[in-house]
Amino acid sequence: MSGETDQVAGRVKQAVGDLTGNEDLEREGETDEAAGKAKDKLDDVKDAVNDKIDDIRDRLTS
Repeated sequence: MSGETDQVAGRVKQAVGDLTGNEDLEREGETDEAAGKAKDKLDDVKDAVNDKIDDIRDRLTS
């Protein structure tokens, strides 16, 4: 799943857990949401590193 999908699923679990009084489900949702945010940040870092590699490659071949 993508980071955004994990975040949405996490928020849904939190809401359902809150409505039903299921604290375990609510905590699971919080964890899923945090994992989604971490995935998005990791993807951002990966993209930035790839951009830098491309810049260096372009300089070396010019």
